[in-house]
Amino acid sequence: MDVGDDPAGSLRDLLRGLAVFDTELPGFDVDAAPADPVELFVQWLTSAVRAGVREPHAMALATADAGGRPSSRVLICKDLDADGTWYFATSAGSRKGRELAATPYAALSFYWPEQGRQIRVRGAAVPADAERGAADFLARSPGARADALTGRQSQVLDEPSDLEAALRAAHARIEADPAVVAPDWTVYGVRADDVEFWQADRDRRHIRLRYTRADGAWTRHRLWP
Repeated sequence: MDVGDDPAGSLRDLLRGLAVFDTELPGFDVDAAPADPVELFVQWLTSAVRAGVREPHAMALATADAGGRPSSRVLICKDLDADGTWYFATSAGSRKGRELAATPYAALSFYWPEQGRQIRVRGAAVPADAERGAADFLARSPGARADALTGRQSQVLDEPSDLEAALRAAHARIEADPAVVAPDWTVYGVRADDVEFWQADRDRRHIRLRYTRADGAWTRHRLWP
């Protein structure tokens, strides 16, 4: 891109010129939505898969450190149970693992641009038991297991050769013991107390439905765009 003498202005023009919701968007009948957000999530996810949405199980995870400073990253949703708990896995020693230890609350966001849909989840984040973490770890590919076994996620990498050496050592451990599990590999569950379903509209009359949990029951409210 040639930004010329005014890079900020050129970038603004580029961003404002990009199309938004330039596709056929599905409908969202709020009145027909189920009483439980888990059921609606499964419906939307199944629709996304059938529509060919790429990586619909990818989600942004937002956490905060002890000082309240947020950070976010994209990872994979591993499961969802009937109680409304969304699951993901990571090293407890990673930045997100450390932040969850300091502030055990998280937000998740799914975005499917092909359908103009977002799903936002907030709730307490709790580590699952070690058996669940081990099962998740052993279900990963050899390359993914080797990466986790290095035990250095989010640390500063001074020399690329250090990474290669660590990965070779990790692969050797896996070959010697196929059942080896990274000791801090953890499955976390975010038990939702707030779930919002957002359907885009070309005229910006976006349809928003929020589920809120209180005393074990869900209530629903439609929100202004």
